[in-house]
Amino acid sequence: MRELPPYVYLPCAAVGQDDTALTVDLRRTRAGQVALLVYSALDRLVDNCGEKQPWTVLPATDLERIREATGFELILLDMCIPEHLRHGAEGTPS
Repeated sequence: MRELPPYVYLPCAAVGQDDTALTVDLRRTRAGQVALLVYSALDRLVDNCGEKQPWTVLPATDLERIREATGFELILLDMCIPEHLRHGAEGTPS
């Protein structure tokens, strides 16, 4: 497995429709596991998630705290989200 960089970029989702607060954007895999997507650089997040994707950056050491809070089961690094599932795609939140 690839080692994580010191800082990672995480796709996020708005907590409420008009809210500026964000929460990490968890995804369910085909196998039913809850995955946290992380990106090793901002350009990789934009290339793989789209320009409308909200994001945050944090130290990789904080991922354990996020796992405890959310219960994600695995980390997917630099994963490409299909265009029809990206934020701002038709039928998805912008």
